[in-house]
Amino acid sequence: MARRVRHRKRMLAEINVVPYIDVMLVLLVIFMITAPMLQQGVEVTPPSAASSPLEGQEDEPLIISINERGEYFVNISQNPEAPVSLRQITELVAAARQVDPQGLVLVNGDKAASYDQVMQAMVAAQHGGAERIGLVTEDIERPQGG
Repeated sequence: MARRVRHRKRMLAEINVVPYIDVMLVLLVIFMITAPMLQQGVEVTPPSAASSPLEGQEDEPLIISINERGEYFVNISQNPEAPVSLRQITELVAAARQVDPQGLVLVNGDKAASYDQVMQAMVAAQHGGAERIGLVTEDIERPQGG
């Protein structure tokens, strides 16, 4: 009698990674296409918002104003109606900080003034040592009954 020898098949414990590679390549292509789109700027129009006045202000804050021509004015200078330079703003803020180290500095920019001019005024105030800098806005009219 011939014995039949049973050959046991070994179990194959391999993972088929081809579908995972396909998915990875598809995702890579999608990210390569969308990444440049995310880096481009988008034009935005800042919204108007109602603001409430600061409460509890005991001392008058230092106010840096910027007119439509980009000239700077400071309310504590010798002549508040005379334009001042960015360097003078830094010096005036430093002098005001010696009197009131916790004093508030407000930047009041004209609607026609450029964003750059407003930022230059804020940087000049920071160089003078100002830690609290705010922006002045006009209160928009709120609808009645809201």
